[in-house]
Amino acid sequence: MLQGWIQIALTLLIVVAITPLFGRYMARVFLERRTFLDPILNPVDRVLYSLVGVQARENMTGWQYARAIFYSNAVMALLIFFIIMSQGWLPLNPTKVSAPTWDTALHTTISFITNTNQQHYSGETYMSYASQMLGLGYHMFTSAATGIAVAIAFIRGLTGRPLGNFYVDLIRTIMRILLPISIVGAIVLIAAGVPETLAGPVVVPTLENPSISQAIARGPVAHFEIIKQLGENGGGFFAINSAHPFENPNPLVNLIQLVALISVPTSLIYTYGVFANNLKQAWLVYSIPFAILVVFIIITAIGEYNGNPTINAVLGSQQPNLEGKEVRFGWAQSALYAVFTTATMCGAINSLHDSFMPNGGFVTLSNMFFQIVFGGQGTGTAYLFAYLILAVFVTGLMVGRTPEFLGRKIEKREVVLASFLILLVHPIAILIPAGITLAFPDQLAGISNPGFHGFSQVIYEYASAAANNGSGFEGLGDSQPSPIAIATGTAPTATALWWNLSTCFSLLAGRYIPIIGLLFLADSISRKQPVPLTVGTLRTDTRLFTGVTGGVILILGALTFFPVLALGPIGEAFQIAKGIR
Repeated sequence: MLQGWIQIALTLLIVVAITPLFGRYMARVFLERRTFLDPILNPVDRVLYSLVGVQARENMTGWQYARAIFYSNAVMALLIFFIIMSQGWLPLNPTKVSAPTWDTALHTTISFITNTNQQHYSGETYMSYASQMLGLGYHMFTSAATGIAVAIAFIRGLTGRPLGNFYVDLIRTIMRILLPISIVGAIVLIAAGVPETLAGPVVVPTLENPSISQAIARGPVAHFEIIKQLGENGGGFFAINSAHPFENPNPLVNLIQLVALISVPTSLIYTYGVFANNLKQAWLVYSIPFAILVVFIIITAIGEYNGNPTINAVLGSQQPNLEGKEVRFGWAQSALYAVFTTATMCGAINSLHDSFMPNGGFVTLSNMFFQIVFGGQGTGTAYLFAYLILAVFVTGLMVGRTPEFLGRKIEKREVVLASFLILLVHPIAILIPAGITLAFPDQLAGISNPGFHGFSQVIYEYASAAANNGSGFEGLGDSQPSPIAIATGTAPTATALWWNLSTCFSLLAGRYIPIIGLLFLADSISRKQPVPLTVGTLRTDTRLFTGVTGGVILILGALTFFPVLALGPIGEAFQIAKGIR
């Protein structure tokens, strides 16, 4: 037990230690201060700017920035859809896989464009190397860079600067952050045992019967794996994602993945501190999601270490819950990975979330409901500061002071935008399609587990889509052809078609509506005249205000989604407890 807790603590210490180093570097990149990569990349930047047709100093308004995102994402979506549907006759297809169904291709396209990577297919059997590398892998860079660009534009607006230029931010993010780290990271992963090859599957005799052969899938995994984690993409090269020994062969690679997937969202808060010239406030803001993260890790780890009480009663001893987990990671690293991947909206998995105790189901769902622990790639940081704006407004009303944030008044427009982002869009994208699905469980849901757990399966799928996370509880008939539908004798494509199309709504609503709101919010604040500090100014860089912000986050999250949690993992926990009495 002690060893597992030590592993968790050391991982958290590494994350905290990296935060100021990486955060300061990203601040230098976006403040256009000199970095060690400039002599190499400045000429490349100028070529790319000329190709895109933008000036490096050309600033955009909030609407122009959002419009640039939509235009570029639409073009890239057409590209990825074409590659997937054409993979049957494109090169780099050693297994000769044909195109998937149109609805699977559409869902995959929207999923990867939105930095979600929710997969209703098995990567090694449904996608060619061309689709994995040129289609999905390329968009792992661009979708992640889009989220970081939005966060930087939001931070600029909060600190009174122009929002900048989306195309410049996109290029600088890819060329100076994602691509250099991915190159180095891929080399490290190859050295640590992750394969990188264009050769097809290898056929070997089985150990049980040498006369029977088995095809073992492989491919260009290492470079795919590092951007999957660093960009909070999460989509697996193989069906079982980072539980596969080729994606995550040993504890060293597991540690690299954990640090990579959380490094950008944690460090962006420090980047804000550099922009605002207020590192004290940055660390105080950082403490809010970090404290929630630690509590969630403890809750999940205790549940997995104690195991299933029903099974323990049969065994006559307490055993960790190792169902759906890799022995090489055990209960501690499985619990830590599940919390990290849903806290950061990465979505990669090294164990099956469907097999976790209700503690883990409660935490993973809560992470995707809050979206700020530490949230999506870039957008999580922006969400966190939207909560701060609401906390400023609430606190100002309580103490009778004019709400101000960083010397700028918070008025009706800012409060409406922040409330709309946090209180309306996310619940709508989850609860409405989930309600329709649960109203027709046999025809639409394809639930493999009845009762509270089946309810969690449905809610989790839409929460994962709306939060742009991509992980799944699994056990749903969401792939073509649907194994659940085949087993039950229903139409083999009915539930999968519904899941593909209905989650597209959640994917798009959860990604682009908040982006518009965040950019409009930042644009509105950036245009306000700064107000001089006085004795009556409500300071936001104090422990008291930080505590109030944490309370606002927990209260709003609990009020919005607690009924769902009560009908899912909380109800399941009571059900398990009742079963052993």
